[in-house]
Amino acid sequence: MHTASSPLHSAVARVLKCSRWQKRAIMLMADAVALPVMLWTAYALRFGNLFPPIEDPWLFPLTVLVGLPALYLLGFYRSIVRYLGAEVAWSVVLGMTATVVVLASLSYMVPAMVPRSVFLIFWALGVLYLGSSRFLARRFLYRIMSGYFTTEPVAVYGAGGAGGQLVTALQQGRELHPVLVVDDDPGKQGTLLSGVPVVDRLTLKQAVSEERIRTVLLAMPNLSRQRRMAVVSWLEKLDVRVQTVPAFADIASGKARLEEIQDVAIEDLLGRDAVPPRLDLLSRCISGKHVMVTGAGGSIGSELCRQILKLNPSRLVLLEQSEVALYDIERELGGVLRESGKDIELVPMLGSVVNRGLVKSLCQEQRIDTLYHAAAYKHVPIVEANPDAGVRNNIIGTLAAAEGARDAGVRHFILISTDKAVRPTNVMGATKRFAELVLQALASTTDNTIFSMVRFGNVLGSSGSVVPLFRKQIMQGGPVTVTHPDVIRYFMTIPEAAQLVIQAGAMAKGGEVFVLDMGEPVRIMDLATTMIRLMGMSVRDTTNPDGDIEVVFSGLRPGEKLYEELLIGECSIETEHEMIMQAHEEKLTPAEIQEALDRFRTALERGDQDALRALLRAYVNGYQPRQDDDDDALVLQPTADQAVHKKAAPYKAPSPTH
Repeated sequence: MHTASSPLHSAVARVLKCSRWQKRAIMLMADAVALPVMLWTAYALRFGNLFPPIEDPWLFPLTVLVGLPALYLLGFYRSIVRYLGAEVAWSVVLGMTATVVVLASLSYMVPAMVPRSVFLIFWALGVLYLGSSRFLARRFLYRIMSGYFTTEPVAVYGAGGAGGQLVTALQQGRELHPVLVVDDDPGKQGTLLSGVPVVDRLTLKQAVSEERIRTVLLAMPNLSRQRRMAVVSWLEKLDVRVQTVPAFADIASGKARLEEIQDVAIEDLLGRDAVPPRLDLLSRCISGKHVMVTGAGGSIGSELCRQILKLNPSRLVLLEQSEVALYDIERELGGVLRESGKDIELVPMLGSVVNRGLVKSLCQEQRIDTLYHAAAYKHVPIVEANPDAGVRNNIIGTLAAAEGARDAGVRHFILISTDKAVRPTNVMGATKRFAELVLQALASTTDNTIFSMVRFGNVLGSSGSVVPLFRKQIMQGGPVTVTHPDVIRYFMTIPEAAQLVIQAGAMAKGGEVFVLDMGEPVRIMDLATTMIRLMGMSVRDTTNPDGDIEVVFSGLRPGEKLYEELLIGECSIETEHEMIMQAHEEKLTPAEIQEALDRFRTALERGDQDALRALLRAYVNGYQPRQDDDDDALVLQPTADQAVHKKAAPYKAPSPTH
């Protein structure tokens, strides 16, 4: 948006609107005047007289006839003034050198009475004029246009390579104006980065308190999560908007540009630095094999497919009941294969896991070695309101998929489970726990197929994740809805969860329930307030009634509880991977499982939802549905024997390190 413009602003704006050839003509005319003046100045300096004796005036037009073509051929006039780089210096030096060589050669051939020092002085003056005029013009344009266009003063945090590139990119733009660069390295403080002063944190704090800066741009794309958390935690206390630049890997791959500023992803601050995966475990059940993923279009299933594709299977079968989701993931993975040139067969299949015959025929026809079962209904309130759909898909569907895989001779079957299966208070968690019991029973009676389960908590960015919901609510002006002030959750990024699922499945011998190390739990209330502050806004509450965004408590949803757990009991066994444990929990016998399945089917045929809930209570140990009309049930505190899960401390990043 334009501000009130002066005549100078208007004149500059008209020049900037000229075509490229018109701008080039203006520069050529200016240099055509300046080069003869530089030669006159060289004579004046040589003879110490403003009106020196000149016996060869024909040299003056030759400076234009020789100099401009030389500079043009060397690319000097192809550079855009506002985006000048170091290459301009070489063009100036080589162009002036060529001009002086030609002029000196002609003067000796005529011959002419020109002192040799005149040519040396002319060369130096020409280089100085041509170089300084362009860089001064660039600086002038940046200054004058930063006043002509409405620009926001910002601070850049990080004086490294990314910080330097970001400052240069912002100076060439028209929206953000870098006025400070902040760096914790004392050796960089007090220097200039593209003309912008590099300062310490105290200077930034003072600039924010004086309301000269409202936005800080993080230019540290390769910083570890722990150090990034420390920096962001300090910035959060300043009540400034914190934004960041893309990672170098995304910039190098063309997925993003350096100047693409975006809000700090809270996903980058939660949890811990991911432990590098073990390649031997990743590839054990995938490389060179035929792999199938059910629920391939879901948030977890699709990430599993992406990770599997990197491990070079011979064939990847995508089974999905949603046509749109299947289309999207098949198109994405097909594009990846075309770009990488990998020879991997991609087979998209539309269908439901409830169809046992379909799963069996697919596994036989595609000769599946490993099957990852990610298909499930997992949205707690929706499944709570539709228990028949939850039982049919999560229990009967898992049984059908497992039996189909077993009958087809699939070697590995891995179920994606959830922490909500532990002492569940909702139908979704109870159905997932019973699905675990079904696989454990199958594992006890099957030798050819290795059945295993991997249990973990919330993944960032999955469908129903709270982070994108909060971000959307903040952008809409609030309020931000939190179910309860004390609710806490575990978090893990989708790629890390998918990698750990693959590694856990590779360790299975049959019937194991693997539990992923989810890190420290996070208090959702603190997560919400952190996101509000990082987006440059303040929390509106009783202590700050004039704040920007209000946080309201909506109450726990049907079936939801405060504290999620990963183990039913206290007993867990370490595995060969430091981030994966094996749960040691009670099981049901195959006869008990069969009896329960028959009763589930009968209740489904009758459409008796009360009977389905009763059956889940009867067969899933620890299942205690939360009664919404019971005030005491609103807060479910962990019992003494639930030692695996401790109440979380408020979400707090590590203290800043200098």
